[in-house]
Amino acid sequence: MNKQIKKLSISLTIGLSLTAQASYGLDINISYLKQEVDSGPVLSNILPKPDDSGLMGATLGIKDSNTTGRFLKQKYNLTTTETDSAEELIESAKQQYSDGIRFFVTNAPAKTVKQLSQQLPADTLIFNAGSADDELRSKACLANVLHTLPSRAMLNDALAQWLKAKRLDSALVITGPTEDDKAYSAAFKRAAKRFGIKVVAEKEWSFDTDLRRTAQKEMPLFTQTKEYDVVFVADERGDFGEYVLFNTWYPRPVIGTQGLTPVAWHRVVEQWGAAQLQSRFDKLSGRWMTNEDYAAWAAVRSVAEAVTRTSKADYETVNSFIRSDSFELAGFKGRKLDYRQWNGQLRQPIPLVHPRSLVSQSPQDGFLHPTNELDTLGFDKREVKCN
Repeated sequence: MNKQIKKLSISLTIGLSLTAQASYGLDINISYLKQEVDSGPVLSNILPKPDDSGLMGATLGIKDSNTTGRFLKQKYNLTTTETDSAEELIESAKQQYSDGIRFFVTNAPAKTVKQLSQQLPADTLIFNAGSADDELRSKACLANVLHTLPSRAMLNDALAQWLKAKRLDSALVITGPTEDDKAYSAAFKRAAKRFGIKVVAEKEWSFDTDLRRTAQKEMPLFTQTKEYDVVFVADERGDFGEYVLFNTWYPRPVIGTQGLTPVAWHRVVEQWGAAQLQSRFDKLSGRWMTNEDYAAWAAVRSVAEAVTRTSKADYETVNSFIRSDSFELAGFKGRKLDYRQWNGQLRQPIPLVHPRSLVSQSPQDGFLHPTNELDTLGFDKREVKCN
């Protein structure tokens, strides 16, 4: 595959004349960096993730920011880089820094996020909108990185709280073959221990059979073990998880990457003004908003909120305000969102969904915290080894 870098400068302004554009007082430049990663062959026939997942979210963030920014003499511009090479992505980011860009939204694996953090100068603000890696939030201590995508720990804490609230206290855990599957499974086992969910058995999926023909035969035998309340599936790529539903030895709910799923965002979220966000996104892109779209949108809007509130666009002012107690992001999730000072994670409720309905939203009622109940999801301050 030929490695290519696509650079596109997007300046989205709504209903402005050339004369009005000339009157802007602040020019805010944001970079969107995407590393295209080959995840290997997908064994099931699920719908693939859109190629522009993440990019359209950042684009909508720019469009929303310019809609309000025109009244404040603010103009937001987006420069994008897409490549399958981490080295080319980092070199492009360095060049953009030389050109004056200080705010970067990334959709890339954890390893690339670390490299970007290390190789870009300290006066840059990087938003991780593509990696749910737990180590980035607990041990890596990346001082110039904020995370708008929820971590795997946040997602699985949200799921475990719902299980506890429903008194579903035991689970069979099925883990797929990839490293991402193992990381997702490890996050659930951490959450299960944290909230008192018993793992009655663990099984690893290693079949390469055509489940479209053999699921009714294979799955009941595979899931036969001591009795459990739910079946937890860790299959991030979608190789086999869809075929677990309704084919287990005991007729039990399926949760995790399939079945009842914790997400950053989903089309079934409609309360708190979310339907309007969904409508704007659909009009822009012609599809539904993904987790990466929402995370990229939230990153762009975080910069715009800081610029609006401070009337300044320099790195020092924007970075300081976003990390302060005064920052609040209207994220269409029922409450204002802000960032944890100890690891840069965006605090946010987690919807629990199946493909056609919102089932619940965590944190669940009754799960308390000394300062902020959103910190019952993911790594709390005492769990993070960072200053």
